Amino acid sequence: MDQAMKSAFFISHGSPMMSIDESIPARHFLSSWKDTVLPQRPKAILIISGHWDTKEPSVNVVDRNDTIYDFYNFPKPMYQLKYPAPGAPELAKRVKELLLASGFKRVNEDTKRGLDHGAWVPLMFMYPEADVPVCQLSIQSNRDGTYHYNLGKALAPLKEEGVLILGSGSTTHNLRDIHFGNAPVPSWASEFDTWLKDALLEGRYEDVNHYDERAPHAKKAHPWPDHFYPLHVAMGAAGVNAKAKLIHHSWSNGTLSYSSYEFTKDS
Repeated sequence: MDQAMKSAFFISHGSPMMSIDESIPARHFLSSWKDTVLPQRPKAILIISGHWDTKEPSVNVVDRNDTIYDFYNFPKPMYQLKYPAPGAPELAKRVKELLLASGFKRVNEDTKRGLDHGAWVPLMFMYPEADVPVCQLSIQSNRDGTYHYNLGKALAPLKEEGVLILGSGSTTHNLRDIHFGNAPVPSWASEFDTWLKDALLEGRYEDVNHYDERAPHAKKAHPWPDHFYPLHVAMGAAGVNAKAKLIHHSWSNGTLSYSSYEFTKDS
């Protein structure tokens, strides 16, 4: 029997430059994952990345994950990196089964898609051997936070089956307001980031589900919600009354927060 996972996680994957830039602090956090965050080896990983956005939930059903280079005009070495993790077709079928049983009307199977950079870049540091099977689940940016929280709730049984549920997005994600060098963090970004931390640590999950109405500078921090919804999935997957813990906090490019959270069910 596989050992159950006690927690679900959300990580901020930030810039794809992390794949080659050793100066980004979050890279060192992810590299220490097995030592400092989760020594337990998962049976498989279900990753929800902000870079796969579909009208209805979709899972990739593959035997081996291709590496998707969904970024443009970046340094050439980034396009030579590979993360050939095995697929997790049985997990994909289980995800579909759980979602359909929870009232989601349709779940599509994609038999060609590999892992986008929101998945393979962080996993390259967390599980560098690329030997843990990985399945990816899409987000639906046409829906809201509560929808994604309920998506996560439907997936909660996977933790008992030894599956690591991992949301991968960004705590702040305004690509029109990116800075280079050691730019100071603007007040809108720090105020949103702090609001989120306080709301999560205080268990105000309904506020986070309705962040677009209740958080300061919500539209500035997330002009589009795709990179925030993976957090709602992880939050829901942890279970009712889960406790949130901030497990990493850093910034890059002035406005990109790398805040990352662990959600553990209150036993």
